[in-house]
Amino acid sequence: MNQTKYLSFSIMTLWLIVAAASVRAEADQPVKPLALQGVMQQLGRDMQAVTGAIATEDWPSVAQLAEKIGHHAEPPLSEKMRILAWLGSDASKFRGFDGQLQSAANILESSATRGDGQATITAFSGVQQRCLACHQGFRESFVKHFYGTKN
Repeated sequence: MNQTKYLSFSIMTLWLIVAAASVRAEADQPVKPLALQGVMQQLGRDMQAVTGAIATEDWPSVAQLAEKIGHHAEPPLSEKMRILAWLGSDASKFRGFDGQLQSAANILESSATRGDGQATITAFSGVQQRCLACHQGFRESFVKHFYGTKN
């Protein structure tokens, strides 16, 4: 091998080693949480607050929280597009769960506004069922895809 080819080969080998090391370093870095994770955490706090408000029969708080749950924050558009691309043909099912959650939260808000404790508890169960259905349908594969782990 002449010296020019050897030098060229050595530079390419060095470049590959550096590239592989940087890829490995990136893989070792913790994955930055998606904004959706913060949205879900806030929804979890709101759901817990509803439980407390129901326990004390604080219907105005339940109604306010129900409205907040039904009209929860959304991740930025770029993140939504990334999630929808991953969902592919299941995107409509995923969006459907969100629509069902909004409808159930509206029923919860209405029953709490009327001060109907029994209907409020039943409506809250409906909200919880919508959350559970979405989580059972998507959470494990979502976490595995975006974070590389199981929940």
